[in-house]
Amino acid sequence: HYSGLEEAVYRNIQACKELAQTTRTAYGPNGMNKMVINHLEKLFVTNDAATILRELEVQHPAAKMLVMASHMQEQEVGDGTNFVLVFAGVLLELAEDLLRMGLSVSEASYIVIEGYEKACKKALEILPDLVCCSAKNLRDVEEVASFLHTSVMSKQYGNERFLAKLIAQACVSILPDSGHFNVDNIRVCKIVGAGISASSVLHGMVFKKETEGDVTSVKDAKIAVYSCPFDGMITETKGTVLIKNAEELMNFSKGEENLMDLQVKAIADSGANVVVTGGKVADMALHYANKYNLMLVRLNSKWDLRRLCKTVGATALPRLTPPTLEEMGHCSSVYLSEVGDTQVVVFKHEKEDGAISTILIRGSTDNLMDDIERAVDDGVNTFKVLTRDKRLVPGGGATEIELAKQITSYGETCPGLDQYAIKKFAEAFEAIPRALAENSGIKANEVISKLYAVHQEGKKNVGFDIEAEAAAVKDMLEAGVLDTYLGKFWGIKLATNAAVTVLRVDQIIMAKPAGGPKPPSGKKDWDEDQND
Repeated sequence: HYSGLEEAVYRNIQACKELAQTTRTAYGPNGMNKMVINHLEKLFVTNDAATILRELEVQHPAAKMLVMASHMQEQEVGDGTNFVLVFAGVLLELAEDLLRMGLSVSEASYIVIEGYEKACKKALEILPDLVCCSAKNLRDVEEVASFLHTSVMSKQYGNERFLAKLIAQACVSILPDSGHFNVDNIRVCKIVGAGISASSVLHGMVFKKETEGDVTSVKDAKIAVYSCPFDGMITETKGTVLIKNAEELMNFSKGEENLMDLQVKAIADSGANVVVTGGKVADMALHYANKYNLMLVRLNSKWDLRRLCKTVGATALPRLTPPTLEEMGHCSSVYLSEVGDTQVVVFKHEKEDGAISTILIRGSTDNLMDDIERAVDDGVNTFKVLTRDKRLVPGGGATEIELAKQITSYGETCPGLDQYAIKKFAEAFEAIPRALAENSGIKANEVISKLYAVHQEGKKNVGFDIEAEAAAVKDMLEAGVLDTYLGKFWGIKLATNAAVTVLRVDQIIMAKPAGGPKPPSGKKDWDEDQND
């Protein structure tokens, strides 16, 4: 029988364990997919932990701590959210065993927290020694693709080589000389049809739009971008015009036509041959655009308009004034193309070093393409992490088992009760190879004992062989299964912080309306005399 405070601690741990268990079965290339239906009744079929958590509405305050830790991992690294959840969940599960050993909960929590924080500090000290290689040249597509395999494989097992190469081409083509890589510069355009293998990379931007006028292709494009509608000026005040005869009516519309003609002619005379507008296109303006051979593209999204300005080096003008040479954008060609049965407008750069690259994804269903987009997103984020820190550690549970081995040895040298917590922290690392083995349908205990045996011989890079039929291990460096150093570093740090925060909580106090009977909600005039 537990007191109220102890019960609250165990309930918090239980909520976090259930959340971690949800995503644990989705861990690794053989992880199961989840069908998530969000509050808008939109269906997601994915094994991406970040998406599952984004669409779930987690109510329990303690479980929310884990969700916040994985969101931080998503912002910091862009990948490894499931690692944070699984690891934090197991840390709490093992902490529960320690709390049940007989000490009072507040005393035991303090010992566990101290032990976990010591072990985390030690793990982050050991981690640099486990680095097995570093990226040498981030402008070599083949080399970059080999480093992206692992992050893409966990979402799209079987297509990782093809997709990793596409992502590498897109990232390398826009990597600036300064080395400051922006994830937003890789755009994704999804078009239903064909198959994954029909996906491609374009240097420039692709919009699922049709052109407005007759001109559908322009070489050596000079682009004028307007954030206003492509229409005549409208006066701010209303005016009444009295027309007495037909001649006056003709002259009235002719004046408007002449004004529009002059405006469009001025744009054409400035050298522009493509006009991109952020508003509606008037019929009369369209007529004159066709007359002066201007290609017209309409983009409804102001974000798309900004990105296009960045891609082609244009300035968005707020009024229909002829652009100067500095305000005009340039690209090799703008053309209307048909992909499957979808019309797309392509702004293409022939030069490799454009400001933006677009990955054109093809697939049979929207759900499949959404999942490929998430894999692309993870791959691009991995590339960004490599631009910050080129170090890599072995994947497939190799790093985790080596950390578990070394932290267990460290725990044995520590006096005091916190040695138990340090050993439990080491044991928690086993959850990663265990999850990989269980999701591949192989006995986890057998895999872990084999990994420990090999690591005792000093082979640090050996991890679980996911492709073998039975419990087998292989060298992860040779197999090319590599994780980023920063991904592991932040994953361990954030998971430990989340677990420790949950363990520090012994009561959840929620502000709710007080109980008691509700006031009567009858008629407003219930106390009035009926006969009045």
